[in-house]
Amino acid sequence: MGELILVRHGQANSGATTEEEYDRLSPLGHHQARWLGEWFSKQEAQFDKVYRGTMRRHRETAEGIGVAAAQADARLNELDYFALARDMEITHGMPIPATQQDFADHIPQTLKAWHAQEINGSEPFAEFEARIATVLAEAATPGRRVLCVTSGGVIAMSLRIALGLDMDRLAQVLLPIFNSSVHRFRVVEGGTFLTSFNAVPHLEGPEREEARTWV
Repeated sequence: MGELILVRHGQANSGATTEEEYDRLSPLGHHQARWLGEWFSKQEAQFDKVYRGTMRRHRETAEGIGVAAAQADARLNELDYFALARDMEITHGMPIPATQQDFADHIPQTLKAWHAQEINGSEPFAEFEARIATVLAEAATPGRRVLCVTSGGVIAMSLRIALGLDMDRLAQVLLPIFNSSVHRFRVVEGGTFLTSFNAVPHLEGPEREEARTWV
């Protein structure tokens, strides 16, 4: 039996209005990555292979965890939410979210419109889904423990692929994904099966309650 472990990057620049501005860890995000690395070093066996997306926040998270030599793979990069949000504003007259509640309301409608090909963003929904499926199929190998440092949208899409989620449920699993959270899949000859979702053992305890962030 093998294991595939997906980690979301630490908190990024959540006040950004473009992907370029967003793509760097906040001071808290650096702490989250370092705390996860300390937890891994005490609790986890060595990984057989480590991958990360090519975005800055993926690299900085991998460095914080202590896996700076992770193999960079652009297929693990996040969907471009800002491009999708601009398309929603142009096509459906929906303003770009200004608050967390606005974002929570915006995401389900945006994903549905993207899936229905009403908007395109920087890549079609089908292409995003296909690249995630391809990289996961390569990473999920029986007998190996593989770590992937990536983003919330990639993790949500991985759950859609593994569990057959529809668009409503895809949005429901995407929204609560914690920064630096850990998601585990059991890998056997018959397939890849979810065993743990959204774990943050390195952020447990009242002293780190405020470090459990989504955005």
